[in-house]
Amino acid sequence: MKTHTRFVAVVFLGLSVVFSAFGSGADKAAGLAAQNEKGPDMSGVGITDKLGGSIDLGLKFTDETGKSVRLGDFFAAKRPVIISMAYYQCPMLCGVILNALVDGMKELAWTPGKEFALVNVSIDPREKPELAATKKKNLVEALGKPEAAAGWHFLTGEENQIKALAGELGFGYRWDEKEKQFAHGAGIFVLTPDGKISRVLYGIQYRASDLRLSLLEASNGKIGTIIDRILLFCFSYNTHLRQYSLTVTRVLQVAFVAVVLVLGGFIAISRRREMKS
Repeated sequence: MKTHTRFVAVVFLGLSVVFSAFGSGADKAAGLAAQNEKGPDMSGVGITDKLGGSIDLGLKFTDETGKSVRLGDFFAAKRPVIISMAYYQCPMLCGVILNALVDGMKELAWTPGKEFALVNVSIDPREKPELAATKKKNLVEALGKPEAAAGWHFLTGEENQIKALAGELGFGYRWDEKEKQFAHGAGIFVLTPDGKISRVLYGIQYRASDLRLSLLEASNGKIGTIIDRILLFCFSYNTHLRQYSLTVTRVLQVAFVAVVLVLGGFIAISRRREMKS
């Protein structure tokens, strides 16, 4: 009897820790939501939510080797694709975005070219493949995974093709004549294997956990392990925090099922032992 009581106490102690963590996340979300009520005017250069929309896989670009490619080439392997819109001579924000992507991927167990693909498209039609090749070399070296070169592609293209893709993604940008640079928003786009926008990760920081969950979501659970799929069920994207957070109702569902299974198994084993004795 003491063993039963101790076991039940441990189970409920574990549940209390989960609920406590969820409460802290909720408080953080509320605080950040209040801080973000007023922001800078990003009219024309922000990111418009187009989740569920499709991109034209027939759009044509040039890769870092000078080869003519279609966007559809990067979706042929039927795996999720992350698209970033950053030009290679950008004096500030683009480099921050790409470096943040490198930082997130360093902690990600998956590798571009295996579980997913990465595509960067320059928004400056004046840039050439040589610049793209240099940027790719530097970023792959910074990532420290030479094998990622096979799955991380750096494109340049004509203005009409760039604008078409940006419009479909909801990525606003414009040339600032005074500053002599492009003004644009900050974010990356996670697409499904058939070219639909599954998630936008905003800002200039991309946590490995957010990259992993967004790729799982885009693949409809077809990559990753059973544990990854359970985590995806328990987490949802929080638009205020701009990251994945625990969903209390789903955590309760998983916790309830887990408790029932564990207690049921424990009771069954105990009864068998009693019958034998």
